[in-house]
Amino acid sequence: MEERAACGGYVGEVKQQLRDGFGLYVYPNSFFRYEGEWKSGKKHGNGKLLMKDGSYYAGEFVNGEIEGNGVRYWAASGNEYCGQFTQGEIHGYGVMKYLDGNHYEGEFHYGARTGYGTLIDKERQIYRGSFHNHKKHGEGEIYYKNGDHYQGNWVLDRRQGHGMLQCADSSLYEGQWRNDLFNGRGCMIHCSSVVYDGMWINGRPAAEATKLVILGEEIQEVVQGSPFTIQVQLQSNEGEVVEAEIGRALQIWAGVKHVQLPLNLSTSSLELRDDLEESLVETPFGYDAISYPLMKYVPESVEVKTGNVAATKSETSTVDSLSVKDGDVNETKLDLPAVTGDTWGSLHGTSGSSLVNEEKGTKQQDGALYGCQISPSEENSSIPTLSYQKAECGYALFQDIVLAPPPVCYRPFVILDELEKKASKKSSNREVSDKGSVSQEKITESRSDVRKLKTVQSATDLHGVRPGEYIIMVKDMTTPPFLGRTLSPAFILLKVIPQKANKRSTRKESHKVPSKT
Repeated sequence: MEERAACGGYVGEVKQQLRDGFGLYVYPNSFFRYEGEWKSGKKHGNGKLLMKDGSYYAGEFVNGEIEGNGVRYWAASGNEYCGQFTQGEIHGYGVMKYLDGNHYEGEFHYGARTGYGTLIDKERQIYRGSFHNHKKHGEGEIYYKNGDHYQGNWVLDRRQGHGMLQCADSSLYEGQWRNDLFNGRGCMIHCSSVVYDGMWINGRPAAEATKLVILGEEIQEVVQGSPFTIQVQLQSNEGEVVEAEIGRALQIWAGVKHVQLPLNLSTSSLELRDDLEESLVETPFGYDAISYPLMKYVPESVEVKTGNVAATKSETSTVDSLSVKDGDVNETKLDLPAVTGDTWGSLHGTSGSSLVNEEKGTKQQDGALYGCQISPSEENSSIPTLSYQKAECGYALFQDIVLAPPPVCYRPFVILDELEKKASKKSSNREVSDKGSVSQEKITESRSDVRKLKTVQSATDLHGVRPGEYIIMVKDMTTPPFLGRTLSPAFILLKVIPQKANKRSTRKESHKVPSKT
């Protein structure tokens, strides 16, 4: 009987000359073979339909059609489905296992994923929601392999409409989508604490901050020891204020022109450390700058309470005892041409363009900036430090800040003092000294000693700040960068002008030391 079935035909139970009961039937083309239950000459009940290429269906049949629950395997693709069938088609609820690792469990409509279902792809990303013709369509949520989670509307496999994205880095976006990107009105709370609430175009803010701008003139003036305020705007490429953004972290920085030590100048008195590398900042003024300390302004009434008046009196007495005028010290400016001519230039720069170098190793940088083994924390531990400012609606304000007195052994000023000392020695060689007078060389050395003494003064004595030009920079310290972009820093020149002569004279007289009789 089996040999007969192999040649084509039926072997099995028969009732009223019809296949009825259990039987095996091989189709005339020999590609199909059915083994299972029959009724009134039709496949009916449970059975298995095998194909010559290895594909098969095993499950329920009704009146000769695949109908009900069953298992279908496709040898060509390696896919396997287990679930409901209608008229030979995958229809209803079922589970499809794909050879590439994808796994779908949910509703089908005549062979296509349609309705509600769960798709786990080969990268273990999980989507739960509505489908239409195999594509994500309607309401749904997806867990991405990088930890992101999206919940919202889909159109033909793309996020579109209203949706919320929770990123693995804790960033959150809620708003409108189009073509799988932020488009339309939406709000992002970035992991860096920056918040943008406004319009989006193709995944980027419609009004995106691209630069920092310090308001006011490029060169601003401030009286020696006086506080000043810096206002910063976040602007787009078109120069418009980005009011839709808040929370960007900005830091203010001050510096002076970096001066290289001449090779022919003795470094014995500098005692600079060679094992520390200076961290320089390129400026748009045509030269590099080195960091200078900033501090929060402390009113004079507070200084009196902390005992700084006594330190100032002692310092002034030392200046008078060395026969050095008060103005000679306070009017020492950050200006090299007066000392060396045009050879070494000055801290007054020319315009140009540059970028900010990355800062490496803060401890090494600080040591290099001060140029000696005394750390800034030891000398200026009482300086009220400046914290970052958060931009609000496109603005940031650094209010009541001052240039702090230079730290001990502050390298740029030590070099300036040495250059001035050398120039003074050359000038003294051309002068004839009186018999009873102190030599010019000793006076010059005394002046240098006075400057060093003034450097060691209290950190809140702002009269020790040298007049001259300083660089003020505001930089974007947002971490991590908002949408992967760090804004370029903004620069201005701050010109410190000496206090009026009458104020200096009054102060000198008030601290005058009586001469011995």
